[in-house]
Amino acid sequence: MKETLGATKERMQKGKKIIAQMVCLPLRYNCSIIQTTNAKSQSREAFHSVFGTCGLAFLFHSYKDTALFEILFLGTSASAPSAKRGLSALIVKHDEYRFLIDCGEGTQRQILQSGAGFRHLTRVLLTHGHLDHILGLGGLLSTFLRWEAIEELEIFGGRSALDRVHDLLYGVVLRGNQPPMPLQFREIKSGIFMEANDFNVSAFPVTHRGPDCLGYIFEEKARRPFLPARADELGVPFGPERRELVEGRTLDLPNGKRVTPDDVLGPLQKGVKLVVVGDTGKTDDLVEPCRDADALVIESTYLNEAAEMAYEFSHLTAQQAAELAVKANVKQLILTHISRRYREKDVLKEAAAVHPNVQVARDFDTFQIKREE
Repeated sequence: MKETLGATKERMQKGKKIIAQMVCLPLRYNCSIIQTTNAKSQSREAFHSVFGTCGLAFLFHSYKDTALFEILFLGTSASAPSAKRGLSALIVKHDEYRFLIDCGEGTQRQILQSGAGFRHLTRVLLTHGHLDHILGLGGLLSTFLRWEAIEELEIFGGRSALDRVHDLLYGVVLRGNQPPMPLQFREIKSGIFMEANDFNVSAFPVTHRGPDCLGYIFEEKARRPFLPARADELGVPFGPERRELVEGRTLDLPNGKRVTPDDVLGPLQKGVKLVVVGDTGKTDDLVEPCRDADALVIESTYLNEAAEMAYEFSHLTAQQAAELAVKANVKQLILTHISRRYREKDVLKEAAAVHPNVQVARDFDTFQIKREE
């Protein structure tokens, strides 16, 4: 049955309201939107009823492109596990990408308990080669041999850490057998070592006991924000036409007007930046890598009362970590690698006296690092 004119107008008005709420906002660079699955599903159906498949694809491509890093802490204890904290390991997620940073003993159980699973967990980034950061790789590979299947496994790190992990996997776990998937060891140094469409991953040197210690930066690429109000003024229709402008193509409208990307894109703005530092005994060489980070994950093994011991074993106090965050203009400080000798609230108190936005991570805590509104 054909739709009446009144029903068509009502449907279009409904669509405009959805667009105003969902298309324009995600495309504004400073905006961050988190929605429940149900809300997103309902909006998909409503949008599809108004604009069809092409408009739907454009809308949710834009929604997905609202860059977001998510951190899942799997182990937050220093040196040895405690009753409530496992050994060092965390996952950084971005869309379908998963990065396992360090893999202390028992990490595979933490992965299962967290519900994260092993799918897409094909990249391991090592901060250094100390046993409390790598021993879990033996059990993880053993599980892949018998139970789980992934397409490949790439292990990134400094030469010293990779050599030790190679000995563990080939000398202890495999012992003459072949790994169940392509297994690659990727030696990296300072600089970008992975580049995706919308973000980069880079490494930088960190001072700790032993050579080739590294920290990691996850950074969304800078881009120009789409200006929906300006597009409305110019008569740019909703749908793939707006996507073409975002992608840098000029658009010729039916009325003869030509719209260029410069007409509807704002000034270039920097992307979200997440920095992850493993064990370290110095902070003066970390200020620039951490500069203006939206979030910094870093160790906090000691309190300031044990500063001499921290120096001796090349670790940080909570105060030192917070002072670094202040010097580097870090927005959010997340402390991990917590010694069993301290209460969480004491670690938090010492750091919060220096930096206004501090949290002490617990096992299975999740943090979302997103654009500011």
